[in-house]
Amino acid sequence: MLGFGLGLNKWRRVGGGFVGLLDLYPNAAAAYSLRKLRAAYSGSAVRVRKEVSSVSSETDIGFLADGSLDTVSLLAFASDADSGDVFVVTWYDQSLSNDATQGTAADQPKIVSGGSLVTENGKAAIDFDGVNDILKTPSITHGTDDISIIGVFMNELNTGDQSFISGEHGSGMQWSRNRNNAWSATINTGTSSYSVFNVSFTINQQYLFGSYYASDWNVYANNQNLGNSTIGVHDDIGSGIYALGALFNNTDFLQGNIQELIIYSSDQSANRAAIETNINTFYSIYP
Repeated sequence: MLGFGLGLNKWRRVGGGFVGLLDLYPNAAAAYSLRKLRAAYSGSAVRVRKEVSSVSSETDIGFLADGSLDTVSLLAFASDADSGDVFVVTWYDQSLSNDATQGTAADQPKIVSGGSLVTENGKAAIDFDGVNDILKTPSITHGTDDISIIGVFMNELNTGDQSFISGEHGSGMQWSRNRNNAWSATINTGTSSYSVFNVSFTINQQYLFGSYYASDWNVYANNQNLGNSTIGVHDDIGSGIYALGALFNNTDFLQGNIQELIIYSSDQSANRAAIETNINTFYSIYP
């Protein structure tokens, strides 16, 4: 008989097969990660690009049996790349088919730099340059009027506007650093906008954030509640494109990295602690 060890914060079944976060908390609208999130997922983590003597080529990079990124294959692909750099063309959605992509080479974020894997806190990361790097999803349906977004990111600048994730204007959710030296989480319902601001975010610090939106909206960072709002009856936020690493209209670019991002078309507040514990167990972000 298979057991789950010390609780739902484990991401592998004891004595058995792989169990990922989405096996425990399924039905995500989109899920991007550099670790495997679902046992039945048979696709790759990312599609990457390199240039050799200024000639581009691409390949898919998948996961190892334990769910970690196949960095051996990735670094082998990078071994002859110009300047040792490898860029992300597509970050595959492990839940449905909402892959985040970037077709313009100059706007692709980096995963190998100078022959070395980009990492944050010892784990693979995708680096956004703060100038023009951005990945965009297709239109993601939010279902009714509930949405939850959970992810892991780090920023390197203490000035200017930056955006970690942004929904299409008038629909969805946004996490950004604004010119007032505060990080803000904003939800746009179509006719109304609600924001939570926090000035305690520091540069070069890895954060696990979560925003959970239904009749109540709650925002967390590293297991600390940043604020909440009782919104009550509100508009159906419908569907929209999401931008990773910038605003959806190609402004406010993030200088930093992203490691994981999960979007649910439902309120996951009841599962918040367990989902964030699962993520933190793998990334070791906060005590």
